Amino acid sequence: MTDSRPLPRAAEPFVEFSAVLRTHGFSVGPDQTIGFLEAIELLGPRNVEDVRRAGIAMLAIPKDRQDEFDALFRAYFLGMTAPGAVESEDEAVSAHEPTGAREERDAVEPDAETGEEATAVERLSRREFTEEDSSSVLARFQRLAPARLPRRLSYRFAPDRGGKLLDMRRTLRDAARRDGEVFTLARRRRKNRQRRIVLLIDVSGSMKDRTEAAMTFAHALTGAADRAEVFTLGTRLTRLTSALRVRNRERALERASALVADVDGGTRIGEALTTFLAVPRYAGIARGAAIVVLSDGLERGSPTLMLEAVRRLSRLAWRLDWLTPLASDPDYLPATGGLSAILPSLDALADGSTSEAVVSHLLSLASQARQGGAA
Repeated sequence: MTDSRPLPRAAEPFVEFSAVLRTHGFSVGPDQTIGFLEAIELLGPRNVEDVRRAGIAMLAIPKDRQDEFDALFRAYFLGMTAPGAVESEDEAVSAHEPTGAREERDAVEPDAETGEEATAVERLSRREFTEEDSSSVLARFQRLAPARLPRRLSYRFAPDRGGKLLDMRRTLRDAARRDGEVFTLARRRRKNRQRRIVLLIDVSGSMKDRTEAAMTFAHALTGAADRAEVFTLGTRLTRLTSALRVRNRERALERASALVADVDGGTRIGEALTTFLAVPRYAGIARGAAIVVLSDGLERGSPTLMLEAVRRLSRLAWRLDWLTPLASDPDYLPATGGLSAILPSLDALADGSTSEAVVSHLLSLASQARQGGAA
């Protein structure tokens, strides 16, 4: 049921400030705005400086853009002069470099070859996600996923007559009903549950031929897996899990397309992954999860930032797999500096060129872990 309660008047300026930041090219998502409000409530700010610090921490402001953030903050909350917002024109796309410098970039032609339009600039646009004709592949995935996706032992317990662990609480409870007589020793076992799957989808221009297929698969995954999270990466980070939980695929894809503002735009994987790790709730989602990245790895941001983010993500996750459409060739070797650098941190670099390849890889995660000796 949708919460139709109006936004509290006291919160409106802070929500509007997030919109101002997005207008100026900052990657600020709805979840980060909520975190910003929660931080302000927790701090009980005594002055404007507390609000500024909460914004830098919870809105994941890059260090190289803090001066610009401060200028916008002073302009919005203190009435000082602010830098101009990014404006778009019909013939060109106004983009924002990670350094803060702006440049005019020609719009990418629809028939441009995959990978040639990878760029570090942010080009905000929307595209309607339509269903890919792979219904048989996805139907197979949804049928096999409950049994084939990786599982782990839970910290919760369930009664089990043949269990190896003694359930003292139940044993004593049964004995109390029988005036202290113990007839049987109750036993228990740890529950077995499906491991969380985190899907990170690159929606930059170099991946535009695979975006719709990836989104269709993401919807199938959220429906088939007990616990799954879906995010998009481009020049910003967007969480799509709630939108894709709608059972009707067409409606789910419509909702997802309305949320993703950087589709077919630039490529700043390192910055997006750093933002992911900077949000405590997202970092908690990654802990012990099977993380799958669908990307060609054509990073145009900082390779060092990408390397550090992938290393941290790998340490948090149960396993980290990178599926790229470039790996359809069995002899494929990563040619980009970023992908070559992160290779030691990956559990697998595999083919992501088709829905069939992605489905086969996810369904084989559990067997790959057993072969590799993973816990």
